[in-house]
Amino acid sequence: MKLYYYYRTLTLACIDAAALVIAMSFTYFFLYPKELFKLIDSQLLLQSAGVFALLFVTLAFLMKLYRVNWKYASVQEAMTLSLSLGLSSIGLMVYQNIIFNEVLERITILSFCIALLLLGAIRVALRLLGIGQHLRKYALPRRMVKSRKRTLVIGAGRAGRSLVRQLYVSPFHELKPVAFLDDDPKNMHFMIQGIEVVGTTEDLKAVIEKHRIEAIVLAIPSLTQQRRIELITEAKTLCKNVQTLPMIEELITGKISVSAIRDVSIEDLLGREPVELDISGIKSEIEGRTVLVTGAGGSIGSEICRQIIQFNPTTLVLLGHGENSIYLIERELRGLQFPINLVSIIADVQDRTRLEEVFATHKPQVVFHAAAHKHVPLMEANPYESVKNNVYGTKNVAEVADLFNVERFVMISTDKAVNPTNVMGSTKRIAEMVIQDLGRRSKTKFAVVRFGNVLGSRGSVIPLFKSQILAGGPVTVTHPEMTRFFMTIPEASRLVIQAGILADGGEVFVLDMGEPVKIVDLAKNMIELSGFTEDEMPIVFSGIRPGEKMYEELLKDGEVDPEAIYPKIFVGRTRQKESLEHIFALVNQHRESPLQLRNVLLDIANDVSTLEKNFI
Repeated sequence: MKLYYYYRTLTLACIDAAALVIAMSFTYFFLYPKELFKLIDSQLLLQSAGVFALLFVTLAFLMKLYRVNWKYASVQEAMTLSLSLGLSSIGLMVYQNIIFNEVLERITILSFCIALLLLGAIRVALRLLGIGQHLRKYALPRRMVKSRKRTLVIGAGRAGRSLVRQLYVSPFHELKPVAFLDDDPKNMHFMIQGIEVVGTTEDLKAVIEKHRIEAIVLAIPSLTQQRRIELITEAKTLCKNVQTLPMIEELITGKISVSAIRDVSIEDLLGREPVELDISGIKSEIEGRTVLVTGAGGSIGSEICRQIIQFNPTTLVLLGHGENSIYLIERELRGLQFPINLVSIIADVQDRTRLEEVFATHKPQVVFHAAAHKHVPLMEANPYESVKNNVYGTKNVAEVADLFNVERFVMISTDKAVNPTNVMGSTKRIAEMVIQDLGRRSKTKFAVVRFGNVLGSRGSVIPLFKSQILAGGPVTVTHPEMTRFFMTIPEASRLVIQAGILADGGEVFVLDMGEPVKIVDLAKNMIELSGFTEDEMPIVFSGIRPGEKMYEELLKDGEVDPEAIYPKIFVGRTRQKESLEHIFALVNQHRESPLQLRNVLLDIANDVSTLEKNFI
């Protein structure tokens, strides 16, 4: 692959150099046709042509023009090409003045113009050649091309234009763009990427009927959530096939591609505005450091890894107990081709000796602790397993982090740790206490981040509803009044990373989860998104399961500062009435009796789950 890159670069550099020599020679002949046979004797001209070519090729290397894939080039690359050529021309005139005490102004200026045309023509040819090869490679039978769906693209901005351009060079895709909608009046009736902007979003119904639209793609990633929901809802009433690009918060790399198109999902209808991060602050804490994530194969852990890798850590250590999940996230991250060292570790957080080996070998500077048992009913039936993993596992990782002088440690907690009614919530609350205790006496900046349910995680209701709908129903909901807080996995993971860099030591950060959502409403939306009605896919109420609350809390009333320290992040300090030594003694005393252990855990957690009104 590198050999091909060097060959391609050298070839293009030679072509460019030849083009510049030709441009200057042609200019000389054009301006001074009678001096044709004196060309060989003109040292000034010969040296000027050579220096012109050398200066441009050098600047092109420095400005990375030879790394550009001209098949996908934009105005930015064209401007860089012009700038390189302009600087080369200025450099040439300086050279002529110093060496020959004479400046060929007319020749140099005209040579710049001709060279710009030549170099531009070469790039256009490369672009057309690349597209042609792409089309031949993926050529489809005529009947398949005709079957592509007539597609309306909502949004003629950068995302929409980029999407249409890629659909043109991806004939294997089922979408065929035929019209744009855009609310900017300046774009009205203009042709963009060969497609007309035929109206605004107010004209959606008329445009669908007039242009026989079979599919719609919403291509405005920066759209407000409220407007996004309105457009999706209206579009789905008019067209069965509605797809979207991810929201701008999901497109951190700034790349818009055909592969980013996806069906409208329940996340799009959640009703939450995107979160803006302190990118520079996060990058300063992550870039060049070794980061370790426990539970890296889980829903939250794997997404934290996807987010962290974009901030250029030197090493990212993926630690988990399940070999298959760690293998899958490692393979996915390697496919992104970020220039970092990825290390996969199979280890159990209950094994302290193994953890010490890992920390001694890799010396992580930042740790995100996402490993935990989270399934409420299962933990009700197996309370000591929940204690071993959630409490002692957290204690092991945190104490080893302290031992090896980790700079920052962030534990992922849950809203179920507030006034817990179940074993899982109780063990997470006790784990929070372990972190806060260490935070008061350690040089490591320990912090806890507490939030509610995440849409799409393996333990959430979304996969359950999907499987029930695929099986033909019914969809089971525990109670018609059951509510939960929800946020998307990417948003939760980004806020966890953001909260982590805000930590001074011992805080409990609480993420703003927005308004609670009725589970039955979530089920109804999923049924509708799947193309069914409630008559076709009935909802059945199965009753509240052991340990479940009717509703969840993030904090008690009055226990959080009304001023967020960062958008969507609140913070406070907790206190505990019992020492950790006494708590662990109580837990070990009742470990043999699941029922007694459960009651002890609930008593401990509810005695200490009060936030002081002493906020940071």
